[in-house]
Amino acid sequence: MLDASTLQALQAGQHGDPFAVLGMHSVDGKLCVRALLPGAATVKVVDENSGKTVASLARIGGTDLFEGVLARRKHPFPYHLLVDWGQGEQALHDPYRFGPVLGELDVWLLSEGTHNRPFEKMGAHPASMEGVPGTAFAVWAPTAHRVSVVGDFNQWDGRRHVMRLRRECGVWEMFVPQVQAGDLYKFEILAASGEVLLKADPFALRAQLRPDTASVVATLPPAAPASAARQAAIGTGAAVSIYEVHLGSWRRHADGRWLSYRELGEQLIPYAKEMGFTHLELMPVNEHPFDGSWGYQPTGMYAPTARFGTPEDFRAFIDACHAAGLGVILDWVPGHFPTDAFGLGRFDGTCLFEHADPREGFHQDWNTLIYNYGRREVANFLVGNALFWTERYGIDALRVDAVASMLYRDYSRKEGEWVPNIHGGRENLEAIAFLRRVNTVLGAERPQAVTMAEESTSFPQVSRPVHDGGLGFGYKWNMGWMHDTLEYMKKDPLYRAHHHDQMTFGLVYAFSENFVLPLSHDEVVHGKGSLIGKMPGDTWQRFANLRAYYGFMWGHPGKKLLFMGGEFAQFAEWNHDRSLDWQLLGDPQHQGVQRLVKDLNAVYTAYPALHARDCDPRGFAWIAHDDRANSVLSFVRYDEQGDFVIVVCNFTPVVRHGYRIGVPAAGRYREIINTDASIYGGSGVGNGDLHTEAIGAHGQADSLALTLPPLATVMLKLS
Repeated sequence: MLDASTLQALQAGQHGDPFAVLGMHSVDGKLCVRALLPGAATVKVVDENSGKTVASLARIGGTDLFEGVLARRKHPFPYHLLVDWGQGEQALHDPYRFGPVLGELDVWLLSEGTHNRPFEKMGAHPASMEGVPGTAFAVWAPTAHRVSVVGDFNQWDGRRHVMRLRRECGVWEMFVPQVQAGDLYKFEILAASGEVLLKADPFALRAQLRPDTASVVATLPPAAPASAARQAAIGTGAAVSIYEVHLGSWRRHADGRWLSYRELGEQLIPYAKEMGFTHLELMPVNEHPFDGSWGYQPTGMYAPTARFGTPEDFRAFIDACHAAGLGVILDWVPGHFPTDAFGLGRFDGTCLFEHADPREGFHQDWNTLIYNYGRREVANFLVGNALFWTERYGIDALRVDAVASMLYRDYSRKEGEWVPNIHGGRENLEAIAFLRRVNTVLGAERPQAVTMAEESTSFPQVSRPVHDGGLGFGYKWNMGWMHDTLEYMKKDPLYRAHHHDQMTFGLVYAFSENFVLPLSHDEVVHGKGSLIGKMPGDTWQRFANLRAYYGFMWGHPGKKLLFMGGEFAQFAEWNHDRSLDWQLLGDPQHQGVQRLVKDLNAVYTAYPALHARDCDPRGFAWIAHDDRANSVLSFVRYDEQGDFVIVVCNFTPVVRHGYRIGVPAAGRYREIINTDASIYGGSGVGNGDLHTEAIGAHGQADSLALTLPPLATVMLKLS
């Protein structure tokens, strides 16, 4: 018989090790079976080998615990329970009959924080044990007194499926028979303080649609096949033109409903392909409770949001992108997480994933929590997540959000509001080590995928290899270029001569990193207006300015990124709650911008001089960067064979006739882009066939006399 304190702990759901008492055990040389079954009237034990009932269990006192000795049986055997709930008998497999879920190697790797694929063992995984179907659960909660898996399958009763603690790694685990894909669950955690917490699974592969917060049992997606072609398509020598998309507001049904992943596959993919973009960048698709966070406050790091369908639907969308020749970049948020009670915060009653000290563990800007990167289990959770998306969904690149906030302990903090590192400095050494590890693991395990850092400071070697002292990112967003050039474009052309350096300064450091030139969602929200709304002048000049700016951007060294709506000059600021203003495409001016972006993508892809050396100083040379008076820039882009494209930008509304530029070679030149062409809504000023003259200019023996259209960029090719 069990002592009174054990009975009371089991009955109250406060027993920390029910595997020690429940299930089948040898007691004084005899087999005993115990089961805690609240609501049961009678319980019998059935031998699975013979199908015979071998014992009836007796209720112990007034508790819900049933116990019985199996006469003449000395050796454990497979069994199930026959339970009468008052409405007939039901066959149930006893979860306390089954052994551990985690193997010894898994326990060791998890304890060391070096399990590259923790998602294969942690969370919920449909499986079979001893031929019995069910689900294996595992969750990290090292200081908890008791952890139970709860769901519809056990009436959300934390007494019924109390888990086993693997003390070596702080993971609680359990195989629960008959639970299957689609079942809802959470973890009920009894903290050491006595507080009871109900938490979603950090490793959940699927989650409910907000406002519901339960995790959903799901099957781990199979690994996506590696592709040398996809790897080459994201490389520094490739044409990389990125269309950034918020899936919930790119386009909606007439009644305001979201498009599903499948519908987006049918509409978004062919549109992006037709526009000539090489990659889609998806704002975070991790499950998140608040629409207004756009996904940047995730609670389900391993779960594609249910807003648009199932994980299988999302995988089908990614596969359809790849089948169409489009790469996929996913915004990834390892920098912070929200404080929602069902999420990671104080997960086991302690600051498990976050720092306890708010000077280290709380983001004042976003009212979110900061991961404790120095804790090996936390770093492993995130490193595994990066590998999960790239390996299991075939994501081609992760754009890492808010890297600057991770690199510096004093990010957006005043004196006294931050804790220096062990050397007294402001760098977050643990976050730096974590980022290097992410990039090292991806490089080894999924080399076809790269990472891109949204990093706004001058932190050195962000996109340089870890073995050379860098952070190991494939690319860095060029926030300085974006800020300087947009500030220039906002100015009336009358004053641009005084700010010429804003357009040229980016070339001082253009090859210090592998850069992406981002015109992202951040530039068209929070009162900043749209891109075309930033442009000065009347309506015609606004469109002309925007077209000239796009021409400059596509000619400039660096990969390209444009947020949705920018490709057709949406006037309204982006609103995540509604569709883009597609009706604007009935206007020829908006059609013209869309046609220009399509043609810029085509030219960028077709001519290696415009992309092959985006990250190589040998791919760029100024013709003239100092014509402030006329606000004109001219430069040459080269490929590895020496072929070149000339780019000339006129940022004033004045037509300039006979504008002479020196060129690298004599011959006949033709326009391959003229942003003032009438097909783009421009005035139609341009150049027919151009022939060089043996007149020296800009250090070259030969030159061209151009007609520069107003507020326009032209690209020229030797033909």
